[in-house]
Amino acid sequence: MTRFKKFAIAAAVALAAVGCQDPVDKAAKARIFSPEDPPKVVASAAEKLPPEDVASNPRVARRILSMDAAEVTERLGPHAYKATVSYEWAGAPGTVPVKLSETRTFRAGRGGVSGDFHGVLENSRDQGLEVMRVEGKVYARNRYGTFRERLRDRGMAERTRTELTGAIRDVDSLFRGRLHLAPQGTITYEGRTAWRYSVELGPEGDTGSAPAVLPSLLEPKNGRDDTTKRRLAFFENRTPKSLSGEVLVDAQTSVVLKVRLDGRITVPANDAGGAAELRMVLDSALSELGKDPELAPPQDFLPDVDKPQGIADALDRFGIPRNKPEGATTPGAASPADEPADDEGT
Repeated sequence: MTRFKKFAIAAAVALAAVGCQDPVDKAAKARIFSPEDPPKVVASAAEKLPPEDVASNPRVARRILSMDAAEVTERLGPHAYKATVSYEWAGAPGTVPVKLSETRTFRAGRGGVSGDFHGVLENSRDQGLEVMRVEGKVYARNRYGTFRERLRDRGMAERTRTELTGAIRDVDSLFRGRLHLAPQGTITYEGRTAWRYSVELGPEGDTGSAPAVLPSLLEPKNGRDDTTKRRLAFFENRTPKSLSGEVLVDAQTSVVLKVRLDGRITVPANDAGGAAELRMVLDSALSELGKDPELAPPQDFLPDVDKPQGIADALDRFGIPRNKPEGATTPGAASPADEPADDEGT
């Protein structure tokens, strides 16, 4: 080995040694090889939320009332949840009220945020959906359909879990965060000590958090349709008039165990329509605390497949004939010339 090569090797080793001492490199290596941070919901579940502070601390109240289903499972373990929500719209005197009721059921297994669960949503108009996750695989269907495995709907199961179990959060949002709790002592529920609160309509602006700053809505080129106008008018002009009920909060985990709410919202007459009133009633409760439902995947389900590319491909896939010019063939299909000749008689 020549003297020059020896010098080059020594220089390279010296530079590598100096680089290893660089604090920036050390910090980068520490980040790369450090253990993966746990999901945020796990950290949230470790936060202490004193249930006795719910009435006096709006931040704690909002935090408990809006607790996500994944965090509830982390705090409480396996459980069952059932909620019934009814809506009744009343318009001008003499009009027929519009009624709708829905039932939400949810069963959480072991494993916390990544565990198994099964949720069902049904309403009085014969609509609904069903979603389950078992051993990391997701299956979904509409009310009367067949389960289909969902391999590529990233986050669909988690979103459905959140929506199914967020009834009290939805009511609180519709009432502009004015759900106010007054302490009524403690009681025993499902063998656990729970703080009991009566519900009343609180003052405006006492939500415990800053209002969300949202971008302005885009205006359609040809203006908004009547349905959109009525929907926006409701959300912009709704005025909570009354709210009553009861909420039970677990003393150990700060999870809402049972809810009974009855409230009314009015909307004054405007360009989108006449005056109206909405009555909402919510009944929800947790049960089977700590009992593993031992969920199993559905016995009959369809595999996850690509969606047909366009109407023509959908017709071909389901064997529905479509009008084609005489002599034309379906793309990808064999033409008469490509078909094997009949060997009979040869």
